[in-house]
Amino acid sequence: MSRKRLKGKELAEAFEQRTGQSFRDISLLDRALTHASAREVAGFDYQRLEFLGDRVLGLVISEMLFKAYPEAPEGELSVRLNALVNAETLAAIADEINLADLIQAGRELRSVTGRKRVNLRADIMEALIAAIYLEGGLEAARNFVHRYWMPRSQAEGAARRDPKTELQEWAHQVAGAAPTYSMDAREGPDHDPLFTISVHVKGHASAIGQGRSKREAEQAAATAMLIREGVWQGPEKVS
Repeated sequence: MSRKRLKGKELAEAFEQRTGQSFRDISLLDRALTHASAREVAGFDYQRLEFLGDRVLGLVISEMLFKAYPEAPEGELSVRLNALVNAETLAAIADEINLADLIQAGRELRSVTGRKRVNLRADIMEALIAAIYLEGGLEAARNFVHRYWMPRSQAEGAARRDPKTELQEWAHQVAGAAPTYSMDAREGPDHDPLFTISVHVKGHASAIGQGRSKREAEQAAATAMLIREGVWQGPEKVS
């Protein structure tokens, strides 16, 4: 993330050039792109917007899938929804828009890597969706989400099942027993923890995953094992 961040009109113009989305209330955009670590300097941060954006994104994606797959059962729709609103997808879209140099964050977060960087970009995307919703209403938010999420919803593998469920069925087939999970580490502050968890299947090497919650870390570990063992293909690529 850049040390010299754009502000005000320049920030709004840069964002519009990258997304086509304009803002009359530039303060909304500024708030959406300000991390809590910069609150003392900026006087605000994106956390309340993130809360709202998460709900708006869930509604718009649910509606999009409901219309796009009229014959899909609830279970399939839930799988598709979860894949489209997870942190990895949001972070990938943030990268597609090239938001990194527009984010205001404290010094300690300017060079973060790994899972924390994924989570930061995901949070920013949710806050941006809320800002767009407050600026232009549900239709504006819907247009923005459709532009970046629709291609991903149609990608091969978008309806991939929950990895823990998939791994449990595979483990019963190859080992006759359910996989077991163990927590290897818990790092970070209480408001932003990072869990490292290993999954074990009898007769196979363990796999490791990380996440902001135990469940997220377990899912990451299960995914790693499914890919390594050839049950799933490698990480999904989206355009």
